[in-house]
This record gives sequence, C-alpha cells and structure tokens, in this order.
Amino acid sequence: MLDHLPYGVFRRIGETRCAARWGDHLIDLHAAETRGSISAGGALLAPTLQKFLAAGPDVWQRVRRELLDLVSSPALAELLVPLSEVELVLPFEVADYVDFYSSEHHASNVGRIFRPGQPPVLPNWRHLPIGYHGRAGTVVVSGTEIIRPSGLLSPGVVGPCRRLDIEAEVGFVVGTPSELGTPVPPADFAQHVFGVVLVNDWSARDIQAFENQPLGPFLGKSFATSVSAWITPLAALADAWVAAPTQDPPVADHLADSPHLGLDLRMTVTWNGVEVSRPPFASMYWTPAQQLAHLTSNGASLRTGDLFASGTVSGPERNQVGSFLELTLGGTEPREISGQQRTFLEAGDEVLISAYAPGPDGSRIDLGSVAGKIRDN
Repeated sequence: MLDHLPYGVFRRIGETRCAARWGDHLIDLHAAETRGSISAGGALLAPTLQKFLAAGPDVWQRVRRELLDLVSSPALAELLVPLSEVELVLPFEVADYVDFYSSEHHASNVGRIFRPGQPPVLPNWRHLPIGYHGRAGTVVVSGTEIIRPSGLLSPGVVGPCRRLDIEAEVGFVVGTPSELGTPVPPADFAQHVFGVVLVNDWSARDIQAFENQPLGPFLGKSFATSVSAWITPLAALADAWVAAPTQDPPVADHLADSPHLGLDLRMTVTWNGVEVSRPPFASMYWTPAQQLAHLTSNGASLRTGDLFASGTVSGPERNQVGSFLELTLGGTEPREISGQQRTFLEAGDEVLISAYAPGPDGSRIDLGSVAGKIRDN
C-alpha cells in the first residue's frame, strides 16, 4: 500500500537525511521541505526525525496531508531515491527505553516453564502492565549484527550466553513530551505517540535466569534491542484498531481506556529463512494506551524519542509464540531448522520479524521488518 508512508532516515554520500518510504524508493524529505513541497517548520531539514517528532500532532497531520498530495503530483519524481542506493540508519534518538510484559499467553507460557506446578501468572499481573527499563544506548537499527553477550551464568561461572533468544515485540515512539509530575491518561495516547516500530528485544536467558531473583531483567536484556528502520505513523493505522481482550478483574481507574482497543498487527518470525511463528498482536492483554498511562502514572515525564515496547507477543497456540524459549519449551523440545535440531541461537543465525496490518477497503499495510544476525566474539 503506497500511501502507508512510514518515516525513516537514510545516509548517502556521507549525508544523513529524513525520508518517507514509497515502495522501493524513498522520498527525500530534506529536499521536499527545501523546495516548499512540505512545510514542517524546518524540522525535516534535521539529520534525524527528532525535531519532527517533537513538533506534535498538528504538524504530523499537516505533513502527512502534504505527502499524500505530493505522491500524486509530477514533482514526486525529482524527490525519489532508490532504496538500493542508501544506508538506513536509526531514525530517532532514543531518549528512554521501557519494555513491558503485556501478553497473557506469553506470561502464562513462561510461568509454566519456570514455575511448574504453580499458578503461571502472578497475582499482580492483571492489575498493572509489568515493565522494566532497558538501555537506550543499546537500541540499534535493523540489520545491525548482534554480538553474543557474556555474564554470570551461575555462582562463579562467567562465560558467553548459551541460551540466546529473541522476543518479537511492537514498539511505540513518543513524539510530544509531557511535564514531570503530570500523568498522561489513556485518552491522550495519540497526543504523545507518533508511531510504531517492530522490535526484537534479544534476551540472554541463562544470564537473565541467574540475575532475575529477586529483581527483574538487567544484563540479560540490556546488551541489544533491534528496531525496524521505518516508523509507521499512527495515522496510517486508523483501520487497524480492534477490541482488546476483556480485562478481569477491572483495572484501576487511571488505567481504564475507553474504547478499549488494541492493534490488529499480524506478525511473522523467521529463523534462518524458516517461518517458525505468527504472533498475533491483537491478543495483547494490556493496550498501548494503558502502557503509556502506567509508565507516567507516578508522574514520570515523557521525552521526545522515548521508546516503549509491548513485551513478547504470543498467542494461544505453539505456532504463535514470540520467543524461542516458548517455541522449544525451555529448550526441551528442539525445532528443526534447515535440517538441524535447534533450541537457541548460534553464531551466524539470522532472525527476521515482519508484520502487516489491515488498511482501508481491504488493503494491507506492510510494517516492514526488523532483522539481526548473531556474531560470537
């Protein structure tokens, strides 16, 4: 669908510029604003999308209208650059990174693996979106090699991670900041969030398992998080909102969103070119608006470039899970990949996560992909 028009940043001949994707080409937004085809107040003349993200919903909407006009005008041809001629780079400066744990199916699967014989979902899970802070400085663009981390695996045992895993997620990029001490209610989600990226929150399961008691993820998660090179604006997903799962018990008032909606994003995970899973984002228990409300409910402020991710997306079936921990039942049931029995990631493995959403009139919006290849030191 060509009027999807996701935003990104490209590098060519040593210069970095903002762009919108148009099929197998990109639209040079620096050139478009210089020529007066786009009016973003100079924000798209910058080398990243940061100023444009900070400009707010009125500017986002105006620029999108101008882009839609531009793509049907003869002036478009002079602004197109083939994707094959450029390098795509991280499109925004990540201010903070928060990762949630919002799939009931994922939480249940992991609970059964780690706490057999006990209730798989802990009592507080249905009362608030569980999350943790990651490291903004280790968020990398799709295609960046992922170096296998090392750490404490058990008392006195230090070495490279042996259970390197993926987490297929959806991320949300904040544009408009908020004031310190002022919570953002669910109803204000679209006033602050610019758009959506695909996320792979790589996970060192053995490092994570040892450090995870009694606190949460730290070194097992902070070594690398990959995001797609293109940000799909919320405006392009107007036809993808669907009713989210019913929440029982009812949530606290500050987390109640009405209407209670999630995004119908259909994800696919491939491992060395073999499709292994199709996680359904529409099944997520906690919605993006609730995640944002919880993130700021104690008065924490938003900054332009904040990234918050959904947590692993998993459905009720084995072929709908978003991690290899679930796919192989904690490594006890290997999966055949290209003729080999596999559990976790090895050097040279490449994982690609893609997604699409329904668009207007039965069309399909391709959210692109996020890819990463494992390299051992």
